[in-house]
Amino acid sequence: MAKKRNLYLTSVPLSRALEEYVIQMAEVLNQREIQWVDVGDSLGKMTAEPVFARISAPHYNAAAMDGIAIDAAKTYGASETTPVQLQQNSDFVMVNTGAPLPDAFDAVIMIEDVVEVDEETVEIRSAATPWQHVRPVGEDIVKGELILPVRHLIRPQDMGALLSGGVTQVPVFRKIRVGLIPTGSEITAMTDPLPPGKIIESNSRMFKGLIETYGGETITYPVVKDEPRLLEAAVLRGVAENDLLVINAGSSAGTKDFTVDVLRELGSVMFHGIAIKPGKPAILAQVKGKPVVGIPGYPVSAYVVFEQIVKPLVYHYRLLPPPEPEMVEAVLARRVVSSLKHEEHIRIKLGQVSGRWIATPLSRGAGVTMSLVRADGMLTVPQEVEGYEKSTVVPIRLARPLKEIQNTLVSIGSHDLVMDLLSNELQAGGKGVALSSAHAGSMGGLMALKQGECHMAPIHLLDETTGRYNDAMAARYFPGKKMVLIKLVKRSQGLILPRGNLKKITGIADLTREDVTMVNRQKGAGTRILLDYYLKRDSIDPLKVKGYHREMTTHMAVAVAVGSGGADCGMGVASAAASMELDFLHLDWEDYDLLCEESTLELTAVQELLKIIRGDAFQKQVAAMGGYDLSQAGELVYLNQAT
Repeated sequence: MAKKRNLYLTSVPLSRALEEYVIQMAEVLNQREIQWVDVGDSLGKMTAEPVFARISAPHYNAAAMDGIAIDAAKTYGASETTPVQLQQNSDFVMVNTGAPLPDAFDAVIMIEDVVEVDEETVEIRSAATPWQHVRPVGEDIVKGELILPVRHLIRPQDMGALLSGGVTQVPVFRKIRVGLIPTGSEITAMTDPLPPGKIIESNSRMFKGLIETYGGETITYPVVKDEPRLLEAAVLRGVAENDLLVINAGSSAGTKDFTVDVLRELGSVMFHGIAIKPGKPAILAQVKGKPVVGIPGYPVSAYVVFEQIVKPLVYHYRLLPPPEPEMVEAVLARRVVSSLKHEEHIRIKLGQVSGRWIATPLSRGAGVTMSLVRADGMLTVPQEVEGYEKSTVVPIRLARPLKEIQNTLVSIGSHDLVMDLLSNELQAGGKGVALSSAHAGSMGGLMALKQGECHMAPIHLLDETTGRYNDAMAARYFPGKKMVLIKLVKRSQGLILPRGNLKKITGIADLTREDVTMVNRQKGAGTRILLDYYLKRDSIDPLKVKGYHREMTTHMAVAVAVGSGGADCGMGVASAAASMELDFLHLDWEDYDLLCEESTLELTAVQELLKIIRGDAFQKQVAAMGGYDLSQAGELVYLNQAT
C-alpha cells in the first residue's frame, strides 16, 4: 500500500513557534561545554569564566624611549646657561625603548635631548624629573587584575592583552556544533554529466557557510536516501554528536518525505508547518533532548528557514542576540500580493534613482536559487498584511552592504546575455560601479523608466508602421522629453530548435503544425512583440499555435525549455541557442539598445558603462558568443531634441 501524504498539523506564526520552541529546548540550549584553548586560537570565542592577569605588564621598570638612564637628582639646575655634564657608567647608561631600567637610576632622557661632549661625557641642558619616560611595573596591567569578564567575545586586541598579562590559555564556551543531514534518493554529488532526475547536493554547503558566519561549526553527514531506517540511524548518530541537528529535505507533504514520521518515532515533534513563505514545511522537533530542525529542500525555502529559525537558535546558544540587519526604506517598483496565511519573505533588487531607493521584487519561486544570489535585500510581508501597492515605501532588510548598492545602475527591461557581460565587466573594473538588471521585458522597461524606477531600460521594440526599432516607440512613450538611445548590439532573432531539428522546422508557418509545440516569451517582451508581428503578417491565428500561452521571462529559459525537450521551438536570440548547443533558424536582425534620459549620461556610472561598451574587451566577448553585430556599439542617438 502506498504511503499516504503528510498533512501539516500546524501552521503557527513564526514568532510564536520559535518562542515556544526555545522555551521547550531551554535546558539543552543552555548547556554549554567549557574548554581551554590557546589564546592564539581564541578569536571570536566567548569567555566562560573571568580571566585575570598572571603577571604585571610591564613586570619591570622599563625605558619608554631611546636615550640615557640617569639619576634625576644629578640633573637638577641644568639649563641652557648652566649645563650639567654626566659621565658614562657612573652617571648614566645608554638604553633602548623597552630595556630594563637599572636599579641606580630613576629616569630616562630622550637621546635627542642629549649633547655628546666626547665618547664618555654628555651634556644635559634641561633638568629631568623622577620617572620621566619610564614605564613603571604594572603601568598597563597589574598582576591579579581582571583582563576579560565572563561572557566576553574575544577580539584581536583582547588576545594581545591576555598574552601581555601572562595568560596563554583561556576558558571559553565551545562553539555550538550543528549537524547537517542532507536527504533524498535524487540528491547526488557533483557529477558530469548529471543524470536526469538527479539534483546536485548544494544546500549543506550553504548551511555550513551560514553556521560559520553565525559563529558555530558543523559536521556534514553523507546523503541519506529515502529509506526511514537509514534516516533513523543518521538522526540518532547526529543528535549524539551535535548540539543541534538540521535535516534537509523530506519535511514537506510528499509520499517520500519520511522526516516527520521518523522524528515522531525517535522523539517528539513540536511543530510541523510554520506560517512562513517560502518554508512552510519546516519541522521543529527534539530527539534525545536535542533540538532537531527539518528544513525544506528547495534552496530559497531552505535559506529563509535557516535564517529565520536556525540562526536565532545558534545565537541563543551563544548567549548573544542576532545581529541587527542593516535596513533601508525603499519605494516598491510594482505591486506585491501576499496571503494572510503566512509571513512572506520576498527577494528584492535595490537601486537609487533620482535620490530614491527603488525596490524591485525578484522571482518568488522557492527553488529559484539565483534570486538569492541577485538579491540586495529582503522584504518581509507580515502575516496580517495582504501585500503592498506599487509605490508604497517599505523597509528592506539588506543582504549586502549599502555602500555596494549605492553606485549601482538600475536596469529594467529586456534580457540578453550581453547585460550579464556588462555587469561582470563593471564589477571587474574595480571602480565601485555595479549593474543591477531586472528582466521585465521591453514594455515593462519602458514603463519602469517612465515612472522613475530605473536608470535605463534595455529594449528591442519594433514599430510596425515604420519597421524601425526603438526610436519611434521611445519617442511615443516620452513625448517632449530629452531621451538617449545607447546603441548596444544588433542581434540575430529567430527560432531556437533542438539539435538536429528532427521536425524540420523551416519558418513561422511551421508553428501551426499539429506536431509542433513552441514556448513563448512573456507579454510585453520585445521578442513576443516580434513574434506577434510575424503571425499578423502571415495571417496566423495565435490560438492555432500550440504553446503560444506558455511564457518564459528570458531567452535562456526558452533555450532550456527547448533543450530539455519541453518544447520543439521558441523565439529567441542566437547566443542563447549557442550557449545550449542548440540549432537556430535566423529570421531577422534587431536593435537591442539601452534607453535613458539624457541627464542620466552625466552619471559617473554611465560614463564607466560607455567606456566598457566601446572597449575591445567587452566587444571581443560579445563577438565570441556569435549572433551579434557591434558596428554601432556605444553610439548615442538623441531623441526629442529641439530643432
